[in-house]
Amino acid sequence: MDLRHLRYFLAVADELHFTRAAAKLGIQQPPLSQQIRQLEDELGSKLFRRLTRGVELTEAGAFLAPQARRILEQVEQTKIAVQGLARGTRGHIRVGFSNASYFNSVVSQVIRDYRERFPDVVLAPVQSVTAELVRMLHASTIDVAFLRAPFDDDGLGSDLIVEEPLVAVVPTSHPLAGQTETHLSALAKEPFLIFPRATSPGFYDSIISACQQAGFSPQLGQEAPDIPSLVHLVGAGFGVSVVPSAVSQVRAEGVAYVPLAGERPMAWTRLGYRRHDASEAVKNFIAIARRHRMVGSVVPRAQSTGR
Repeated sequence: MDLRHLRYFLAVADELHFTRAAAKLGIQQPPLSQQIRQLEDELGSKLFRRLTRGVELTEAGAFLAPQARRILEQVEQTKIAVQGLARGTRGHIRVGFSNASYFNSVVSQVIRDYRERFPDVVLAPVQSVTAELVRMLHASTIDVAFLRAPFDDDGLGSDLIVEEPLVAVVPTSHPLAGQTETHLSALAKEPFLIFPRATSPGFYDSIISACQQAGFSPQLGQEAPDIPSLVHLVGAGFGVSVVPSAVSQVRAEGVAYVPLAGERPMAWTRLGYRRHDASEAVKNFIAIARRHRMVGSVVPRAQSTGR
C-alpha cells in the first residue's frame, strides 16, 4: 500500500470534495481521482460515494480513515526518531560513575549541560567501581563512564576531565581536625583506611605511592567498599584516610577534612568510552565533557562535619 495513496485518501476524506482536496494537495483533480481509484482497486472496495455536491465515505472508507491516519502518524514519528538518532538528539546513554566521581561539580555540570542541550536523550546512571565499569564498557553494557584514573586499558579511549587534590579525612576528635592544612606524613602512624585495590588498582597505587613519597608506608587498616563508606568509617573512629577534594561534600558525622600542604597528591577523573562507538548521542556527550574539562580544582578549606 503506497503511503501517498493514504495521504491522498485522507485529504479527500477530510474535505469530502475532490476539487478542494486536490487544491489542498497542490495537484489537479484528475490525478487525484486516478490515485483514489488505484487505492480502491488494490483494496477491492469503494471508499467514497458520490453525492450531488461532493462525496461521502462508504463503510470501507469510514473504517480506513482512522487506520490510515494512525499509519501516517506512526511513519512520521518513526522518521523523526530515526533522524534524531542520526543527529544524536534522541536515544539512550548508560553513564557509569565510579568512586564518588558524581560528587565533583564538574561531573555534575557535564550531566546538567547535556540534559539541557539534549532533553530527548535518556541518561541512565550506573554506579560501580572503576574495574567493573571498565569491564562493562568492553561488554557494551554501558556507553561512557567517569573513571578514577589512572587505569590501564589501551582498548578504551579516555579524556581527563577533572584533576583535583587529595585531602586528609580524620575524625573530629583527632588533633589534626582543627588544622588549616597538614602534611601527608602526619598520617604516618595512624591506621590508614582505603578501598580494595581490585576496585580501582591505578587510584589505589597512586595513593600508596603518594604516601611512600611522603616518607612512609601506610599502616593499612579497615577496607571500605567505596569512598562514601570510607568517610563514614573515619567518622566512626576506625582510622584516617585521604580522598578527592570533591568528596568533602559528604556530610558524615564526626568527620573533618583537612587540605594537604606542600606538593599535594592529586586525584584524576577521566571519561572512558569505546573509541569506535558510532552513536551520535555518545559523541555529543564526549564533546560536552571535553568542554567542561577542568584541571587543578580549587583546594577546599579545612572543614568539619560535626563532633
